[in-house]
Amino acid sequence: MKKLLIPLLLSLSFALQGCSSSDSDYDEGEGDGYAAGYNTTCNIRATMVKGDWDNKNYSEGYRDGYAAGSYDCKNK
Repeated sequence: MKKLLIPLLLSLSFALQGCSSSDSDYDEGEGDGYAAGYNTTCNIRATMVKGDWDNKNYSEGYRDGYAAGSYDCKNK
């Protein structure tokens, strides 16, 4: 039974990793955008982001986060 259960659980976890909710996509974009906006505005460093621009939720979160990060840098 264990020999069947472990591969089944592994394949199920890989299948679920491909699924994401719109909230988590937005949150990930917002986090990436905030870091990029803050770091770019404050001339700290380049920022690596996921860059899932085809995902509208990620892109919207990125725009919102970038604006917030830039604002926070300017008003610290």
